[in-house]
Amino acid sequence: MSARRRGLRRLTGHVPQPLMIGAGILIFFIVLAVGAPVIAPYDPIYQDISARLAPPSLVHPFGTDNFGRDILSRVIWSTRIDLQIAFLGVIFPFIIGTAAGTIAGYFGGLTDTLFMRLIDIVLAFPFLVLMLAIIAILGPGLASFYIAMALVGWVSYARLVRAQILVLKQSDFAMAAKSLGFSHWRIMFRHLLPNALIGSIVFAMSDAVLVLLNGAAISYLGLGVQPPTAEWGIMVAEGQAFISIAWWIATFPGLAIVLLAFGFSLLADGLGEKLGVRP
Repeated sequence: MSARRRGLRRLTGHVPQPLMIGAGILIFFIVLAVGAPVIAPYDPIYQDISARLAPPSLVHPFGTDNFGRDILSRVIWSTRIDLQIAFLGVIFPFIIGTAAGTIAGYFGGLTDTLFMRLIDIVLAFPFLVLMLAIIAILGPGLASFYIAMALVGWVSYARLVRAQILVLKQSDFAMAAKSLGFSHWRIMFRHLLPNALIGSIVFAMSDAVLVLLNGAAISYLGLGVQPPTAEWGIMVAEGQAFISIAWWIATFPGLAIVLLAFGFSLLADGLGEKLGVRP
């Protein structure tokens, strides 16, 4: 039985508690993101100077910021941006790294050597420093962040997939496919890759935590999402100056970051436990 079929069979059995809790947290944030226009009580960029720095109350459950903007509404609307950061910041490195790892592992030889040396070059630089350098060259904004994540984050997926392909290409079903005269691309992407993706998918759930935190950090430094757009990292940065007199400005978006990151972590742990893969 192939690794893909074993993985699908495991999914039909008992669901680990971390997987259920993590999925529940993620679904909760997705509902907030989709229903933001209905759920949020105020416009996230509407300014009411008469209500500036108002503490949490029935009118403003999470209080207001220094411009009188409702924190609860801004946290809810920020969910759209931060979920986008988590998903797109993972999917681009996932696609690039998966393709590179598959090609390197399958063909081996000089192709594998060149890919591995390129990986060594990328890993020689600290992750965040290299990412900041790329964003500084391209200019601030989410597009630059996604490009930086794709150029830096693909190496982990490439190494994971390459290791799986090196093992799978020696298996009986791969040898049978070669003996039947199938093309290299068909063997790689139709027979080998589906069986090699399980570990990468589990890692992607865990990697989403790092991407989310990096996205918040980039916005905190002023290189990501630009004001007045509501985003958790920006809100934490704006609340830093008022932390002693208006703790709620930075606290609630910070808690949202922690909760969503916790959800992705539980999802990765539960999925790894379910599929028998260590995240």
